Amino acid sequence: MPLYSRRRRVPGLRREEVAQLAGVSTDYYTRLEKGNLGGASDAVLEAIGRALHLDDAERAHLFDLARSARGTTAREPRRRAQPRVRPSIQRLLDSMTTAAAFVRNGRLDVLAVNALGRALYAPVFDDPGRTPPNLARFCFLDPRADDFYPDWADAANTTVALLRTEAGRAPYDRALTDLVGELATRSDAFRTRWAAHDVRLHRTGTKHFHHPLVGEIGVAFDALELPADPGLTLTAYTAEPGSASAEKLTLLASWTAPLPQPESTVDRP
Repeated sequence: MPLYSRRRRVPGLRREEVAQLAGVSTDYYTRLEKGNLGGASDAVLEAIGRALHLDDAERAHLFDLARSARGTTAREPRRRAQPRVRPSIQRLLDSMTTAAAFVRNGRLDVLAVNALGRALYAPVFDDPGRTPPNLARFCFLDPRADDFYPDWADAANTTVALLRTEAGRAPYDRALTDLVGELATRSDAFRTRWAAHDVRLHRTGTKHFHHPLVGEIGVAFDALELPADPGLTLTAYTAEPGSASAEKLTLLASWTAPLPQPESTVDRP
């Protein structure tokens, strides 16, 4: 696997110059660039990262690839058991009544969600035959994704970058390999993006949706890794108070609220 995507990180910088900046020979750097990372020390990897101006996600991915090449990444079973979301995490999600929130794994399977999150991502949850719902499959294989994501290209780029990042962290995850194979077989758009080798950390930012019931919604998102549950991430979407998007989230929340139970008409003694 190459050190970086087809775009050279520092425009105009030749391979020889990268090697010089990293303090290694050109031949050695050429071998590293082709993916022969097994013998590279952390110091060399750090130097290469600085020379190529790698961002945090790219640097972490480089070290993940090196660990895999060295054989220091723990080999996992052919199919890992689906991690279970602890009841306390589900209660935490359910308590977030003004935020749409869910828990996902690195393969972008949605493993737990609160009522508002299910309402916001209604098209993703519409297929009862696919459990758990997967955001990557929806993005690339469901025709409704083009309308649900106003900037579909950005959503697609982010989706692939997250899967590529996970592939570096968990190179022996059979379920991830199967997912990537399925998407690459069925989607030209996915296959082209996967070949770019882009990676990304997706921790905070803004996202826009075109919801089938309430229309355009713009929200801020925060993605928080769960330290007690390695590999799981809690993502929450919130809207600016007083904004049109906040009103639409409130409307969605009102539709998902449980109906009040009728009072008993039985006479009490």
